[in-house]
Amino acid sequence: MKEIRPTSNKVMQALFNILGDKVRGSKFLDLFAGTGTIGLESLKRGADSCVFVESVRARADSIKGKTDSLVLSLEIRRALSWLAKREMKFDIIFADPPYNSDWCETLPTLQNLNKIFTPDSIFIIEHSTRENLTLSENPYNLQIISTREYGETALTFMNLL
Repeated sequence: MKEIRPTSNKVMQALFNILGDKVRGSKFLDLFAGTGTIGLESLKRGADSCVFVESVRARADSIKGKTDSLVLSLEIRRALSWLAKREMKFDIIFADPPYNSDWCETLPTLQNLNKIFTPDSIFIIEHSTRENLTLSENPYNLQIISTREYGETALTFMNLL
């Protein structure tokens, strides 16, 4: 089982300060959920619902013990397909993939990603400041709104053009 790197309290506080009132009443998706901290915080802050995606079964089971929300223990590509087939859409999509992997550039290009967006969705990727998220391949017309850095961690905010 890969080691998890939970989002620091500083980064989590910054994330929710930036999102502000957008969380209240939203449909939230927590990809690479790990311990589920971000998704659980979204619910505390008034999200209508949160779906957690964590491929490691033990971690997914741990999240299930903390919430009645939907927890999918699936690889990300399979989870996106599952969500798209059910026509589930999300206002806020947060992804915290393993640092220094190819996920930073791969995530915005995954098949079915566009099918889970609303016209006003916000897509956030947490990544290492050493990783440069450029959207070199951009099949869904995503645009980077901003990137904020907190020590070794960056949050990149995107939406649809």
